[in-house]
Formats: sequence, structure tokens, C-alpha cells
Amino acid sequence: MSTQDQRPRPDDTAERPAVRTGAATTGATGKVKRERAGFGVVLAVVLVLALLVGGGWATAYAMAGDKLPNGTSVAGVGIGNLTPNAAERRLRARLAGRVARPITVTAGGSSARIKPADAGVSIDYAATVAEAGAARSWDPRDLWDHYTGGGKVDPVVEVDEAAFTKAKATLDRELGTPAKDGAVTLGRDGVKTSAAVVGAELDADALRQGLVSTVSGASRTLDLALGDVQPAIDDADVQQAVDTFANPAMSGPVTLIFGKSPVVLRPTQFGPAIKLTPQDGTLQPTLDDKALDALVRAGIAQRSDAPVDATVKLVGGKPRVIPAKPGVSFDPKQVAAAFLGLVTKPEGQRQQAVSATVANPAISTAQAQSWKITEKVSTFTTYFPYAAYRNTNIGRAAHLVNGTILKPGDTFSLNDTVGERTRENGFTEGWTIQNGVFFSDLGGGVSQMATTTFNAMFFAGLQDVEHKAHSLYISRYPVGREATVAWGSVDLKFKDDTPYGVLIHTNFKPATPSSQGSVTVSMWSTKTWDITTKTGSRYNQKPFTKRVIHKTNCEATVGAPGFDIDVWRYFHTPGSSAVAKTEKFHTHYIPQDEVTCKAPKQG
Repeated sequence: MSTQDQRPRPDDTAERPAVRTGAATTGATGKVKRERAGFGVVLAVVLVLALLVGGGWATAYAMAGDKLPNGTSVAGVGIGNLTPNAAERRLRARLAGRVARPITVTAGGSSARIKPADAGVSIDYAATVAEAGAARSWDPRDLWDHYTGGGKVDPVVEVDEAAFTKAKATLDRELGTPAKDGAVTLGRDGVKTSAAVVGAELDADALRQGLVSTVSGASRTLDLALGDVQPAIDDADVQQAVDTFANPAMSGPVTLIFGKSPVVLRPTQFGPAIKLTPQDGTLQPTLDDKALDALVRAGIAQRSDAPVDATVKLVGGKPRVIPAKPGVSFDPKQVAAAFLGLVTKPEGQRQQAVSATVANPAISTAQAQSWKITEKVSTFTTYFPYAAYRNTNIGRAAHLVNGTILKPGDTFSLNDTVGERTRENGFTEGWTIQNGVFFSDLGGGVSQMATTTFNAMFFAGLQDVEHKAHSLYISRYPVGREATVAWGSVDLKFKDDTPYGVLIHTNFKPATPSSQGSVTVSMWSTKTWDITTKTGSRYNQKPFTKRVIHKTNCEATVGAPGFDIDVWRYFHTPGSSAVAKTEKFHTHYIPQDEVTCKAPKQG
């Protein structure tokens, strides 16, 4: 053997890879430990030497084959004198559970459980077997190792960094404290600050090594320490942002001048549109362009500088086209840039002229004239007895529907027009029907508006898209020709399928304790149809039953039978008695049970 040959002799200590981190293959090294058999192998040594000296080299090679050295073990699992395949199978059977079973991690007085496998830890069994010396070789030193070597070998462990990072973040949340950046907010109440918080989390290298060690060791517990984590934005950064931006920005109004029209934006208005966000270790202002745009447009609208769409209104009892009016428009990006340039300037320098352009309305005067809304084509009135909630809810719904315009092809939705029945929207509690029983709920009574509007649509000859009759027949409504609504589930919809526009006009008269109230809905357009109708006889009548309801918001009712009924709508061209087309409406009413209301049962 050459004197330059530096390969380790049988009594050398070899360095071999033990841990690999990364997605799958990033390398690191670890020491493969072998413990020599010692004096107990003397007899084997003598036999080997005898074979070699006696010309038995080939015999030694044949006897060794590709089996692992005698006495080899990995993490306490013996694989000596096994073929590589057999060794892999044995290691999988004995070691797989070490990465699949949870271990307990303790830190900072708390503990959490995690599976090493969930943290990306896995064993490369083929590489482990190769590290243990599974290879055929004529080299006498390798044959020496086979018969006299062996010993303890560390498993080759891989760590998937993506899975490890995710698992560490989970453990940090359970065992540590997240660092919290300091913050500055601008709002209606001025400048507010939040202090930074130093966090605590596990050291990544210590956790990684600890998880890897559980593969070889018997312990299923890791006792680790928490280290401080500094926030990206500390209290000094917060103070700097307050001094250099927040306080100057909120010191006074900003004025943007569009031609001769100034729009004054006050700190209480624009403050919420500015955010101070972390960037490279400092708090930098960012502007919500949409919020600023809305503020500016609202300011322009208040000064009558916004474009006004043409429309049709009743003036002196007759429809009149209200002409469109152009307004002021602007480039939102230019406005945002001007605002940010002004917002930190001192008093007296916080105003700037911004280029303004003419904004045309969405609906021109010519378009409104083309709708040909010239005459009343239908009207319908319903009446209701006195109740304070009816005056509130029906009156509010009538107000919201009044003045609605449908262009040719538009579809009306009562729910979209009236909106959700909430106190903020002007509604109060009233009686509604739920599963055939009257209960108190917000918006009770709005179905009176739905029924009135449905009938006005019916006699205007518009297209029925969606309507649902009450489950119970209510005697003050036209039988088989009425509608109910419920927010989010039941709507009244119809389409203007005529060549003309439609103006919906309402008139509401509140009830008093001594007189009925009324609501009238009229449709204004150009007459397309004359409508006649016929109501059939009641059939399939069903008797009512008696019920006792144990609820505080229940209303007692007398019983009434259920039945089916049909209504026909006949379309005539104006001035003609001939029927151009016919529609049939079928309605099924369930019985109105005789309801007795009692207090809720106790317990």
C-alpha cells in the first residue's frame, strides 16, 4: 500500500453523514460511532488471517457477501450480518414508531405534544444501511471490517424545513409569547399608540436537534428554553412615527380646490383612511385611496358639484322629466398624491388646487325622455286597522319605494328597494306569520306594502317574476291576489317588459285609533295593456285545528279553514275587448289554527 494512501485503517474512527435538513437533500454531517468488538474478536481475527495467508481471500469475500458487518446496530436495533433489504425492513419495523408517536416538549413552565413526523422528521433507511457498511468489496480492509467491525451506527435523519417551520410556529404559540409590533392608529379620536411587546419562542436549532435525537434515544421528552424575540417595530419606532407623521397629519384640515370649489377634509374624516404599516423596521403611512375618493366625492356632492342623473318626478300631479346636470370629476391618483403632500405640512400650507374635469351623468336628459313616462297606467289601494307598528313599518316601506324608476327591461325587487328590516333602517317590531302562527318580529306589516305593489303591477300588465302569497288568508287582502315578503328568503319581483319606463309612486295615510290607514301604489308609464281579471271559487277546503303555544311573542287567533283558489289575468290591447293573452295564478292557503297563547313552560 502506498504511503500516500490515507484511507482509515481498521482501528480508525470514520466520519459519516447522520442528519440531512431541507426539503429533502440538503446535507450536513454527523459522526457514525462504532465500538470495536475488542478482545472477544481475537479468534475471528486469527481465522481471517489464516484464510488470507492460506489463499482464502476469495473464500472470505464469498462468505461476507453484501451483508452488514457483524455486531452492527442502529439506535439499538441489531442489523449485523443482514442483507441491506433485510436490514431496511427491520429498521422500518422497529424505528418507524419513533417518528410517528408524539413526544412532549416543555418550555417556560408549559408543555405541548408533537409528532416528530409532523415536524418533517423522517429516517432515510437506505442511506442508514449504506452508512452501516452494506457493500461488497475485495478490499481486505473492508473484509476486515466485515468480520471484526460492526458497532453502533446513528440513523440518517432528514428534516423537511417547511414542515419543521410550520410545527415550530405551532409550538411557539402554545409554549411562548408572540412578539407584537408597536402600532400607531389615526381615527376620529385622534392619534392612538400601542406599545411593542417582546416575545418568547423556541430556538430553532435546539428544537431541530432535539426532535432528531428522539429517533435514536429512548426519551420522549424535550426540555427546551425560550429565547426573547424582538418586535420589528419597537417603542422608539412608534414615537418616531408619531412625531414625524401622525401628529402633524392630524393637526388640522386639508383643503383640495377643484376649480372654484374647495373641499375641506377634516382629521376626524381622513384619519381612518390613513394606516401606518411596518416597512423595513419603520412605520410608513399608506393611504386607502378608495376611502379618500369617497370622502372627496361626498364633499363635492355637498357643494352641488356632483353630476346629477336625469329622472322623472311627479310635479303638480303630472310626470315631468328632470334634466341631467354635469358635475365635477377628478383623477383619484392625482388627488391622493396631493393629499399625501399636504397632510404633514404646517397650518397655512395645507391646501392645493387639483385639476378638475367635467363629469357627465350616467342618465342623460334624452334617455329619461325616451322612457315616455306620461300617464298613470294602474293604481291600487289597501287598508289596514290601527297599530303603531303598522304606521311605522308600512309608512317606511312606502317612503323607500316611492319614486322608484324602472327602465325598460329592469326588474324590481321589494327587498332590494326597501332593504333589511332593522331599527337602523327605520323599522320596528310587528306581527309576522311563521309556520301558520303570528309572532312578533322586526318589519311586521311590510307585506301590506308587498300586496299593494303586487296589485299595482298586476293591473299595469307587468311581468310577474317572483311572488308568494301569505300562507294564511288575510281577509283585508284580495283573495288569491296578494303577496308577502321576508328578508333573505321571500321577495316580490316583477319586470318592466314594456318598451317604456315605469315610475312607481306611493301615497301613505296612517291609521288612527278611530280610522283605518291606507297605502296606495300607482304605476306611471305609457299604457301598453288593459287588464281584466276573474277570481274562481274556493275549493279543497281544509278544517282548522286548535293549538296551544307556550311563547311570550305569540298572538291568539280564531280558527279559519284553508282552501285553494285560482285567479286569471286577461291582457287586452288598449281599447279592445279581445283577449290577447291569459295568465293563471294558483294559490294554496293553509288553515288558520285556533291559537291559544300561554306563558313558556318552566324548566
